Amino acid sequence: MSKKIRIAVVIPCYKVKEHIVNVIREIPDIVEKIYIVDDCCPQQTGAFVTENTMDSRVSILYNPVNMGVGGAVMCGYRKALEEGMDIFVKIDGDGQMEPALLPKFVAPLIAGEADYTKGNRFFYLEKISRMPKIRLFGNAVLSLMAKLSTGYWNLFDPTNGYTAIHREAASHLPLEKISKRYFFETDMLFRLNTLRAVVIDIPMDAKYENEKSNLKISNIILEFMGKHIRNFSKRIFYNYYLRDMSLASIELPVGIALCGLGMAFGAAHWIDSVSTGVATPAGTVMLSALPTIIGFQLLLSFIGFDVQSVPKRPLQLNRNTECE
Repeated sequence: MSKKIRIAVVIPCYKVKEHIVNVIREIPDIVEKIYIVDDCCPQQTGAFVTENTMDSRVSILYNPVNMGVGGAVMCGYRKALEEGMDIFVKIDGDGQMEPALLPKFVAPLIAGEADYTKGNRFFYLEKISRMPKIRLFGNAVLSLMAKLSTGYWNLFDPTNGYTAIHREAASHLPLEKISKRYFFETDMLFRLNTLRAVVIDIPMDAKYENEKSNLKISNIILEFMGKHIRNFSKRIFYNYYLRDMSLASIELPVGIALCGLGMAFGAAHWIDSVSTGVATPAGTVMLSALPTIIGFQLLLSFIGFDVQSVPKRPLQLNRNTECE
């Protein structure tokens, strides 16, 4: 007889008093626990939920200080791990995520096909026209940066907060190190890649009605860029030099060196040619172009290898194999 899968929902709450009760009401019956994390909310959302819902599945958790959306979610994860939940679904309390989609997010985890699922609002191209243009552009830029820093080239919409994670993956995450503010969704992907966890996108439709998002993409792109560079450097070092080495481990530094030397050599002679008025000899041009072209080819080869290295075997299958 198969073990019953225990599903929990984590809802970080900060200024969502207007919508939270309706969100709880729409959560399907397959969910066993609902963790409402009051992230030191000035609206006292936790107390409001206690007074306005009779759902026996609800547990109120309080952060003594505001930890940000990431810190609130990690608080819910810790409680779910402590109480033996198998799958943790994160839903926002502002009504922009439809709880009715929850079965689609947990199905790949139950089937053993993935360790983590996340929403993708860009899958249905005919529907993204309803998304605010600045948010559409910002997400496209962030998605490109996220592919480089996380190593999940098959994913899009990295800031999507509708997610589900299997206990096997959550139990190995360094919850205390994950970014506590809005970068946490992307930081989660970076941490999951270091575990070699399988992550897949779940197509979903975005809802933009009268809800006000606390995330302003135009204000965080530069901050996110710095964190992406940090995570990219750490991922490359860990995956290609510390934990394993391959031909790609040689292609990357050699490619960077050749490109840098070729462009520097060419730039120096171009400046000299402009200042003196003497044309640069063809041989000198080739000495600049050749290492640049070879270096670029090596970098393309490295990226191709990195794309093919997206994790494909779920962590929960590794656990099941060890138990047999």
